[in-house]
Amino acid sequence: MRILILGGTAFLSAEIARQAVAAGHDVTSLARGSAAEPPDGVRWLKADRTRGADSYADASGDWDAVIEVARDAGLAREALASLAEGAAHWTFVSSCSVYADHSTPQAKEDAGLLPPLPPGTASTPENYGESKSAIEQATLEAAAGRAHLCRAGLIGGPGDPTDRYGYWPARFARDNDPVLAPDIAGQATQVIDVRDVAAWILESAAGGLTGALNAVGEQVPFGEYLAVSRSIAGYQGEVLTASEGWLSDHGVDYWSGPDSLPLWLPPEHEGFSRRSNAAAKEAGLVLRPWQETLSDTLDDERSRGLGRRRKAGLAPATEARLAKELQARQQRQ
Repeated sequence: MRILILGGTAFLSAEIARQAVAAGHDVTSLARGSAAEPPDGVRWLKADRTRGADSYADASGDWDAVIEVARDAGLAREALASLAEGAAHWTFVSSCSVYADHSTPQAKEDAGLLPPLPPGTASTPENYGESKSAIEQATLEAAAGRAHLCRAGLIGGPGDPTDRYGYWPARFARDNDPVLAPDIAGQATQVIDVRDVAAWILESAAGGLTGALNAVGEQVPFGEYLAVSRSIAGYQGEVLTASEGWLSDHGVDYWSGPDSLPLWLPPEHEGFSRRSNAAAKEAGLVLRPWQETLSDTLDDERSRGLGRRRKAGLAPATEARLAKELQARQQRQ
């Protein structure tokens, strides 16, 4: 296939590019390359998409597949206006954040969506779901009958720039000091390997798959995920579990960001990590064992440095302070 990736330099889009080249496809990446360059074997159209239609001038013509990963609705609409007519198939990597409700377990693709972000409204982290919803709508309008909306859940695996999925195995591997964890053993986690998403996107483009599908992993209880993380890291220390109320009262955040505990979900998110992937699997999505993803993620964490500054998780000093407070509280009881 002749493939155009709008991106191709970071995490998922770079993995798509690598796999596409390895499969023998003719791959072009349209990207600024401000953070990284496309993988070897990819033709690079260096362009700043904020410049509007002019940025797509060198990408004109026919494409067997165009793959879009944007989160900015304005940029996505401009790309569709410039390129959709010449694309035999268009993949938009959307997100399960487009769904309006995250409290219902086993929800499928027919669940209600957030209202699309109105044209002219700036895309921000706070309206991420609405922005993705707007891009979905624009994609269906511009590439009717040729569009695959890949609604990805939390993507993990080697190279994850968010530092979420790898936090726990990396923490267990860092040292044997007490590890602070939320008391949520039965809560589900649901992570999909970046390599599996990339492979499915390429196979779907080749097969002409259309429609909206949840690209999410299998549901794994947090307690089981934590136990395997501890085992593969060889951790010999103590795990201190704290109630959700205690953690919140002590300034620990949910899910991601500084001084957070990754994969811990806020209230009314019982369905966030329990979405149905049945339709995607029926359409060809193949998932590797989650333990393989976890092991490979730890290898990647070791190579990047277990003591590096992270975008998600507790800082060592914060964890040590909170662990000491929790131990003192438990001794008084």
